[in-house]
Amino acid sequence: MAGRGKLIAVIGDEDTCTGFLLGGIGELNKNRKPNFLVVEKDTSITEIEETFKSFLSRNDIGIILINQFIAEMIRHAIDQHMESIPAVLEIPSKEHPYDASKDSILRRAKGMFSAEDFR
Repeated sequence: MAGRGKLIAVIGDEDTCTGFLLGGIGELNKNRKPNFLVVEKDTSITEIEETFKSFLSRNDIGIILINQFIAEMIRHAIDQHMESIPAVLEIPSKEHPYDASKDSILRRAKGMFSAEDFR
């Protein structure tokens, strides 16, 4: 992968994935595995978690975007991820607004600083 940047992966509902794919993020790796998962009502939590873990293990992915309501389904797996790359970012969907109190990455970042750091 020398000379190439890293990919953005997306785990989201159909509208979210479609938007990012239209923006040009869709890629297949050398094993013909995509860098996105469209989560539908019949998608199992096991499939979501396995896809998330496969994205974590891929060295060509630098950022994983996941709809927050989907992240709630696999919160234990997201909380176990401690590496900075790939970065995991929880994003809102059309049907579910963003709730900062549920974002474990944001809570972890807030815990790194004290109120005196911002004075």
